[in-house]
Amino acid sequence: MKQSEIKELSVAELQEKLGETKKSYSDLKLAHAISPLENPIQLRSVRRSVARIATELTKRELQ
Repeated sequence: MKQSEIKELSVAELQEKLGETKKSYSDLKLAHAISPLENPIQLRSVRRSVARIATELTKRELQ
């Protein structure tokens, strides 16, 4: 997810998206542990999406 897309979402939508993305990341990680993923770069992109969403939530809490 791009930063511009994240900025457009509300706090509730961000929290929901964060939960979905974290679950997706844990599923990918488990699948990769069992047998290597076809595209292991997916792990990096999903992990970075989690970080972007969490950062935006924190930023909004501080404002």
